[in-house]
Amino acid sequence: MAVTFSNLHTESGVKSLNDFLSGKSYISGNKLTKDDIKWYNSVSSQLAASFPGKAVGVGFGGKAAPAEPAKAEAADDDDDLDLFGDETEEEKKAAEEREASKKSAKKKESGKSSVLMDVKPWDDETDMKKLEEAVRSVEMPGLLWGASKLVAVGYGIKKLQIMLTIVDDLVSVDTLIEEQLTVEPRNEYIQSCDIVAFNKI
Repeated sequence: MAVTFSNLHTESGVKSLNDFLSGKSYISGNKLTKDDIKWYNSVSSQLAASFPGKAVGVGFGGKAAPAEPAKAEAADDDDDLDLFGDETEEEKKAAEEREASKKSAKKKESGKSSVLMDVKPWDDETDMKKLEEAVRSVEMPGLLWGASKLVAVGYGIKKLQIMLTIVDDLVSVDTLIEEQLTVEPRNEYIQSCDIVAFNKI
């Protein structure tokens, strides 16, 4: 289907052209055709007179290349023509690597949480000082132990209430309890642990 625009020197003519091109990537159809090349040649020849001086070329990626006039292909094969700068495999791979590094940088900026935990002893004869030493002996990246106090439970039994700060992507509180605090040798003093409060920082 031939498309013709006239009176492009008037506001209504430019508006009709703009309305036609709005939302389109190509002049006709959904892929590059000879109509696009013809359009490019027509527009570039019309505009060339409006811009005095010699063209020195435009380069991408820091390499300047001399300007060459656009040539219409004689053959029907438009696949060789790359007017819109489709990415090569190397460029796609580089873009994916940049995205991956951005994601890993975001992971490094992971959030932190403040946790208040109750650590319960087996009975009133449990040495609470050794219980606290056992708790604080757990060391791992992203874990920081804070203030603690003993709180009476009843029948002479006290529990240890302790604050800790964790980096969310590095430390799981559930894993900390199940795989560190309530297993040997720490389970000699620690019967169970409960999370009292969990707040994002």
